[in-house]
Amino acid sequence: MPLDDIRKTIDSIDTQIMDLLAQRADAVHEVGEIKKAEGLQIYAPEREDALLKSLVAKNQGRLPEHSIRAIYREIMSAALHLEDELKIAYLGPEGTWTHQAAIKKFGHSVDYHAKPNFAEVFDSVTRRHSNYGVVPIENSTEGAVSHTLDLFVDSPLKICAQILLRIENGLMAAIPREEIKTLYSHPQVFGQCRNWILRHFPEADLVEVSSTTKAAQIAQDKASEGAAAMGGPLAAELNGLTMLESAVQDRATNTTRFLVIGEETCPATGKDRTSILFSINDRPGSLVKALQSFDAFEINMSKIESRPSKQKDWEYIFYVDFAGHCADSEVADALDQLQKHCSLVKILGSYPDLVL
Repeated sequence: MPLDDIRKTIDSIDTQIMDLLAQRADAVHEVGEIKKAEGLQIYAPEREDALLKSLVAKNQGRLPEHSIRAIYREIMSAALHLEDELKIAYLGPEGTWTHQAAIKKFGHSVDYHAKPNFAEVFDSVTRRHSNYGVVPIENSTEGAVSHTLDLFVDSPLKICAQILLRIENGLMAAIPREEIKTLYSHPQVFGQCRNWILRHFPEADLVEVSSTTKAAQIAQDKASEGAAAMGGPLAAELNGLTMLESAVQDRATNTTRFLVIGEETCPATGKDRTSILFSINDRPGSLVKALQSFDAFEINMSKIESRPSKQKDWEYIFYVDFAGHCADSEVADALDQLQKHCSLVKILGSYPDLVL
């Protein structure tokens, strides 16, 4: 077929796609009106998860799975904007990995609000200034983000979704590599790139800052003093820096898990994860007995972390992730059993379990 004819075919298909998107938008608007009338949550992660899985399963064309997901992420983002002006708080500033994780989950069409710290993300959602918040919870190299864990103790908010984001940190600067004297970045990034830094910049001063975007700003402002930053390409782009080297993290599969927090948890999808926290009674064997509650009902625990309770010396709060939904009968029975050995049991939320 001649090139001009192929292009005409593409134009015709694009017209059909636009017509179908308009029809979809009308249907989405109707859904939004029903949700508002019935007081339902606008964002439904279980529906999103089911839709994406269904679309991937139906795909018979040349587009790979990640492309299908990316295309429909933006279609669903536009739909969320049509249903309501969705506001998302995230750990800022603009260009951080948390910002990129939020975009991966909600797309570009919703309203984003950068917050300077974890507490303000939680507070913005609690006060209903934002519909949802996005915060990091753990990294595959550096482990748990303790500030996020601590805030759940007193917060009424629930986990309603999670985001897995592959983290590829690089070296960025406004000066040549040989002029670099100081590296600025978030402490987690330094931890993720520790071996690379020792090999390539053993004499450089390492200065920890609040975010990779802040590091990039400093690298631009103090370029004449030999400043450079470590972080992602979006931070470099927003601050006019050149990526001198990409993907320098020590582990190629370096991944951070983020949580979406809101007022309600997610309905069961059939493949879920539940997060809880608990504090044990001050009696011998209480922790062992508490953990046996999960074993008794054959519930697979995927994570356990401990944090000081900050109420009493040497008293700890335990954070646990396990397979299943809090509405599942075996999970409910396990939690009832757990309660017998604990002074506190709090369900943080159940949400779709994901594989990167």
